[in-house]
Amino acid sequence: MQNFHTHTYRCHHAKGSDREYVEAAIKAGYTEIGFSDHTPYFFPADYYSDFRMKPSETEDYVNSIRQLQQEYKDKITIKLGFEVEYYPHLFNTLLDFLKPFNYDYLILGQHFTNNEFDENAFYSGHKTKSTEILDTYIYQTLEALKTGEFLYFAHPDLINYTGDKKMYEEKMHYFVKELKKLDIPLECNFLGFWDKRNYPNETFWKLVAKEQNPVVIGLDAHQPEVYLDKKRLDEMKKFLDDLGIKPIEELKIEK
Repeated sequence: MQNFHTHTYRCHHAKGSDREYVEAAIKAGYTEIGFSDHTPYFFPADYYSDFRMKPSETEDYVNSIRQLQQEYKDKITIKLGFEVEYYPHLFNTLLDFLKPFNYDYLILGQHFTNNEFDENAFYSGHKTKSTEILDTYIYQTLEALKTGEFLYFAHPDLINYTGDKKMYEEKMHYFVKELKKLDIPLECNFLGFWDKRNYPNETFWKLVAKEQNPVVIGLDAHQPEVYLDKKRLDEMKKFLDDLGIKPIEELKIEK
């Protein structure tokens, strides 16, 4: 089994040591995991982002994961990654900062539309009836994925649109078809299922089933014990199976 969506205490809203996540994954029977904590970003000096590691914490994060890779290499494969929002004007600066760390992969997790620190920024998980915000989310994430920098798209149905249902379905159908053209795996997010959030959104995943997009399961683990919750994970797998979706069993990281 694989899971490439694991966080650490450095993002300030996850619990447990890096080692505890590895030990839990081994106990649960995983053969390969990836750490993908919320990436640092270089924002204006007067803005503080409280849900991601600081740039100064990156080296410790990388060193810790690399050490665990070596220590547990005979028991489990461990990859080093980051979960990244796409903020166009800051993205290249971020890549320039991250690439010397020789990470294995990036996943896209678009928690804000526009730029996080802008006055018109909107947290994607908050309820909205604005079609403008929905359109921005769709456009911004498609532009992100066209960069070719991402392994997959985490919780693509995070955007919490509560307006006209027909409008949502039409726009999501367009979205899913454009994502299919890019051949980007879409993550069905276990944290959302486990915590009973607005995602996984059944309407969205029915469209994914219809268009036959590639799908992966991501635990989005913010505490080690999530790895051990087989009962709830089986429930989410059944949700996908009932829709006719067969997740990718082995996702290759070519780097």
